[in-house]
Amino acid sequence: MTTETINRSSFFLLRDKIEKEIARSILSFGEKTKLRDACEYALLSGGKRLRPIIVMMVSEGLGHDLDVAPAALAVEFLHTASLVADDLPCMDNDDERREKPSLHKAYGESVALLTSYSLIFAGYEKLHENCTVMKQADPPFSGFAETVCCIALEHASRAAGILGATSGQFLDLYPPNHSLELLKEILYKKTVTLFETAFVFGWLFGGGMIAQLDLVKKAAYHFGMAFQIADDLGDIAQDEKNQREINAASLLGKERSYSVFQKEMESFKELLIELNINTPSFEKMCHMLSKAALAYSS
Repeated sequence: MTTETINRSSFFLLRDKIEKEIARSILSFGEKTKLRDACEYALLSGGKRLRPIIVMMVSEGLGHDLDVAPAALAVEFLHTASLVADDLPCMDNDDERREKPSLHKAYGESVALLTSYSLIFAGYEKLHENCTVMKQADPPFSGFAETVCCIALEHASRAAGILGATSGQFLDLYPPNHSLELLKEILYKKTVTLFETAFVFGWLFGGGMIAQLDLVKKAAYHFGMAFQIADDLGDIAQDEKNQREINAASLLGKERSYSVFQKEMESFKELLIELNINTPSFEKMCHMLSKAALAYSS
């Protein structure tokens, strides 16, 4: 088996595990109703699953064999809730998501709004579940469970709140200007904060040292910025068609955007090594993202 095959196996096995965990989680949404069906529609509509996979990859890199599946689901629930809200007519007014009707088109605006609420609070419930799981782990990790849960809750609330993703969406809707500085702020608040949450959850519930959280957040920042630049490179034509002006690649140009992407990825890889979590799974993810960015920039 080649190294490339091993890398692919490691990354995609984690994605398969996430898909199974998400499908299983639907059972916790109670009896079958239109609202539960909408939650299921939103959660099972596809997607890269990068954020929950990152939770598991960070834990995998730490090597303590702790269960972080609930925290991985928490990130995916919060991410999906944000997508449902962003697609609403009063926000980005998108009729499609992942080549399917967006949730409000399939189930109506009121059900879509309630679905977003449901998924946010389901995410917080999963954090509590992971705290309970951690309490049952072997020492010393069991003794850190309460502290880890408090830090995770504080981080998730701040990242999603008025100083984080919510503010980012507001600035995207009502930009006071179109400067590069504002663009970076929007990208950080709308995209990086949720990647930061994934890295933080994986680190905390995976048994990482709390004292290194700032370094973990720094790594997440570089990855999140690289991801968004690659995403914007791929969306240039679509965003121009929809007259969306908040696109890093459009503002910087393809060549400069790809140069910035490379610098962000290099910084990210250096921090992975410093944190000692540069696993084959991370190598595969970086390779996939770099390949996509190169193709989009050509």
